[in-house]
Amino acid sequence: MDLAIAYLGAAIGVGLILIGAGYGIGRLASAAAEGIARQPEAASSITGAVNLPLFLLEGVAIIGEVVALLIVLK
Repeated sequence: MDLAIAYLGAAIGVGLILIGAGYGIGRLASAAAEGIARQPEAASSITGAVNLPLFLLEGVAIIGEVVALLIVLK
């Protein structure tokens, strides 16, 4: 019973992590596309400014998934 609860908690946690990361990446990409559409000459600087937060967001999502996996395997 305890193992089933751990699996359920990890599944819900990973699901929420993926939903949050997908939402964040979507908002970031949307804002970048809107900024590039308004000022096409600034496309390279907008793209460069978007890359770091995008990579950090993906890293946080991966770390969250690893933590959920470690909780299940503990």
